[in-house]
Amino acid sequence: MGCLLGIDIGTSSAKVLLATEAGEVVARASAEYPITRPRTDWAEQDSEDWWRAVVAGLRKALKAAPQCASDIAGIGLSGQMHGTLLLDDQGAPLAPAVIWPDQRSARQVAEITSLVGRERLLELTGSPLATGFQAATIRWVQQHDPDVWRRARWVVLPKDYIRYRLAGAFATDPSDGSGTLLLDVRQRDWSDEVLDALEIDRRRLPPVQPSSCVAGSLSAEASEATGVPAGVPVVTGAADTACSLLGAGVLAPASLLLTISTGGQVVLPAAAVAIDRAGRAHTFCSALAPGDGRAAWYEMAATLAAGLSLRWLRDVLGLAGVEGAYDQMVAWATAAPLGAGGLLYLPYLLGERTPHMDPLASGMLLGLTASHTRAHLVRAVLEGVVMGCWDAYTVLVELGAAPVEIVMAGGGARSRLWQQIVADIFGLPVRPLLAADQSTLGALVLAADGVGLGGAAFAANAVAGRGAVVEPDAQHHAQYQELVALFRDQYAKHRDDFRALAALRSTGSPVSVAGE
Repeated sequence: MGCLLGIDIGTSSAKVLLATEAGEVVARASAEYPITRPRTDWAEQDSEDWWRAVVAGLRKALKAAPQCASDIAGIGLSGQMHGTLLLDDQGAPLAPAVIWPDQRSARQVAEITSLVGRERLLELTGSPLATGFQAATIRWVQQHDPDVWRRARWVVLPKDYIRYRLAGAFATDPSDGSGTLLLDVRQRDWSDEVLDALEIDRRRLPPVQPSSCVAGSLSAEASEATGVPAGVPVVTGAADTACSLLGAGVLAPASLLLTISTGGQVVLPAAAVAIDRAGRAHTFCSALAPGDGRAAWYEMAATLAAGLSLRWLRDVLGLAGVEGAYDQMVAWATAAPLGAGGLLYLPYLLGERTPHMDPLASGMLLGLTASHTRAHLVRAVLEGVVMGCWDAYTVLVELGAAPVEIVMAGGGARSRLWQQIVADIFGLPVRPLLAADQSTLGALVLAADGVGLGGAAFAANAVAGRGAVVEPDAQHHAQYQELVALFRDQYAKHRDDFRALAALRSTGSPVSVAGE
């Protein structure tokens, strides 16, 4: 029986799964890498860190399951969306990769939206443009580092760079391509209209092909580095969110996938393109091909600082590097009451996407008093993250979303308290995924399909890999609805304040706000 490898290039680490073709995972491995911030609003990564992490993960997984080492049938890929890496004509990086939390391109977002036309951009791409998206980053490089842009032969996404390192093949898929805002979401190929507006030669972008298409085979050089036999087929792969849907077994709109990891994603499969004309949510291609009613697209509302909020608080409390820190924090929060004793947290640490699409929004702790303890602080962060996800979800409801359950994924799914808070705020039953690596599982599904083994076993295991249902408490839901209303009021009340404070952070001088 052949084995399969799945690789996910996440925001903070590369994850590797090794599984049999029957869907049984026999080894897991991961390796971390940092985000660098040369300036306050920048977010970059060294692509060589991605490669080193992949090599370490593959070697660790093969060491844990040596019986599979010589019998790898295929490799599937998943990766963080939106990132931009520029390569020269020899395939060497010209600069660090700019990744999705980067906020340097706010002016370029406005410029591109005006250039193409807001309605036309939504119609073509299915999504509003935001900072950190590849289209905006390319425009920033064109204007601020034209020499690098002149020398750039290829513009690639994170997972596509790793495939190039594995197999020497340049390609992308519709799901990752649609996250660039350069792709026609209906045609599932690059949009000539957008490319022409941004003066991007199509030949700088990799060809778009189906997610389960074999893009190439493992090179001798990559084999020597990783320990995987040369010649193994490498499948094109998909964006991490699209892979998450596959790995979680969420393939129909009756189920809502809520992922609480570094960011938060509220994702609903869709069999047709539905666009939020207000420009608050995204419609992207999924990893499935259109036809036969398949959910070939998905609607997504995204928040930027979900699990990152808890990590921020961990570090502020001096618990960075402390073993079991998150478990301890959640234990504290369990002792705090619903509503965190009148403490409300707005999780806008990196600005916010849905529903505000505002890179200048900033976090808040509202109602802080001398009586609040660390338990209240943690509880407020847990609740505020979920309220932010609920606020984003209401946009999908306006588009017709009516799920009957939530499948909860990511690190947040491992917390029983967080599961209950989600159930109570959304008023829907929650089924947590038992494993936190659903994107990598999705990569395994694509690998199995690509090499002709079929992904049915992995899909069945995804559904079987869910924990017990967490039912909402009706009384708690009613109480949370009052808090959510208060939460949702705060952005409009403080929007001008956010701008004044952002100016103070960047220049050291406050600016006048409306009414002054």
